[in-house]
Amino acid sequence: MATKHPEIAILGAGIGGLALAIGLLSQNPPVPCIVYEAASKFDAIGAGIGLGPNALKSMELMSPEFARLYDEIKVGNGRAEKLHEQFEIFSATEGFGEKEGWKGGSVGHKRFTRSSAHRKALLEAMQGLIQEGTVRFGKKVVDITQSDREVSMHFADGEVIKCDVVVGCDGIKGMTRKVVLGERWPQEISAKYCDTYIYRGIAPMKEAREIIGDYALDAKWFMTKSKGWAMYPITKGEEVNIVAFIQDKNGWTGEQAAREVSREEMLSEFVGFDERLFKLLDYVKPMKWPLFHHPDTPTYINGRVCLLGDCAHASSPSQAAGAGQGLEDALILSRVLSLVKCSSQLDAALKVYDSIRRPRAQNVVRESREVGEAYFLTHPDFGHDLQKITNEANKRLPLIWWYDLEGDVKKAVVAFNTLTQNMLLRRRKR
Repeated sequence: MATKHPEIAILGAGIGGLALAIGLLSQNPPVPCIVYEAASKFDAIGAGIGLGPNALKSMELMSPEFARLYDEIKVGNGRAEKLHEQFEIFSATEGFGEKEGWKGGSVGHKRFTRSSAHRKALLEAMQGLIQEGTVRFGKKVVDITQSDREVSMHFADGEVIKCDVVVGCDGIKGMTRKVVLGERWPQEISAKYCDTYIYRGIAPMKEAREIIGDYALDAKWFMTKSKGWAMYPITKGEEVNIVAFIQDKNGWTGEQAAREVSREEMLSEFVGFDERLFKLLDYVKPMKWPLFHHPDTPTYINGRVCLLGDCAHASSPSQAAGAGQGLEDALILSRVLSLVKCSSQLDAALKVYDSIRRPRAQNVVRESREVGEAYFLTHPDFGHDLQKITNEANKRLPLIWWYDLEGDVKKAVVAFNTLTQNMLLRRRKR
């Protein structure tokens, strides 16, 4: 007799939501699902995105075709000698530290190959792996209610859709976070300010090289007290993504959204930077983007609603690990949901997902905040010592990059089988 898969609803067609859909549809047999997206069409907010070996491994384990498509759009460092470098650390002050004898701190590994892509290109590649009709646009959820065995999604257009499980992939401010945490941990619904805001920009590679030379070809992180500047190639090396960081201990008031400022105000923040970086500000928008995160999520599940990606564990970008954690979520959740033979086993699947993913992802979030302090040269253990910061990064990042994902998949399968077998035994004893 054929297995009737539970009805799975995914809220949000960003990287996390589409990755989960890809993971489910790539199972053997495919696990059907529907993605509900509030926007009227696919939309890519943001610019560059960096993915480490753990993220690429998650893609490969979910769908070899997913990994292959990413290979077609990714870009690494521009020079062969920088192939295995995540980024190189320099001072942001005049001369990049050369006057003090600093020649740059290489962060990387011989097994590591840097890759990044434009977020829009990645989402377009992912869309190609989703069957037509899987994503429904213009579907904004305004409420979610649950009975013992059923979840009802109430949409702004008046439609009510019932399903067996809802996976919230609706971002850092997603309403599913309130559904999961509201009754027990209301203080954890809203994201917390990282005491940091950023300015963003994209410069054509040709113009960037004219200003800063070969520094534009490879990923760089320029550091000074309470400020920083990261840049790396995207769009097949035709553009350079720029993210400038400002430490802000005054708190963020008002809406959790970008705030336009005058160009004069923005420029004043970078007085004392090397003149080459200062000139690149011509390509940076005078918009302050506040960084928020979710460092203390007590659970990813409530009944038949669970969280995935940024709505579960939004992170500061200090380790370039946020998107990778969302892909790891999609890998584990798609695998355990593929094991479900009837809706009564969904609780076991979600419990396993939470027990495996939450400790790992929350640790990355908290660690990323601390790393940010180091990169602002304000961490008491490192101060202004760029060599110490470089050495620590080379110890820490491989623990994220070569985490045993295949081991987690095996643990998930064993844990799920154990829970469902015990559930069956208890039923037989009644």
